Amino acid sequence: MTKAATALLADIDRDTVDFQDNYDGKELEPVVLPARIPNLLVNGAGGIAVGMATNIPPHNAAELIDACLLLLQRPEATTADLMERVQGPDFPTGGVIVEPRASLLETYETGRGGVRVRARWTREELQRGGYQIVITEIPYQVKKADLVEQLAELIDNKKA
Repeated sequence: MTKAATALLADIDRDTVDFQDNYDGKELEPVVLPARIPNLLVNGAGGIAVGMATNIPPHNAAELIDACLLLLQRPEATTADLMERVQGPDFPTGGVIVEPRASLLETYETGRGGVRVRARWTREELQRGGYQIVITEIPYQVKKADLVEQLAELIDNKKA
């Protein structure tokens, strides 16, 4: 196993987590993995169950560990205190979070809300006074082909 997989399973044999029957009841499986870091927040998750949906965005592992250390030092730390360590979601494709800090704080406190992300871009000057826009990071879960199609439509309609 990789180091990451080994870390996720560390101490599983020391009664650190509860076990439940697997799908056919022939074996036991852990209810959760005894990870030493908040793996669910690092990798994010999404799902739907009985009329409820969840979508947890991925976060920066180092920021989450700093927040965990803060909670160990100060169990009474507030969400605002934790947000001094965790700046917000950390998307693998990059992009720029345009959500105000107050909105992110409310989302973290209530579990309801969203995070708006825009592409990161630069303007490159061309010969004869022209320029081109270069997109360097696209928002999380945006399909590149769809983005190219929408940009082409804007150009065709002379809106870009």
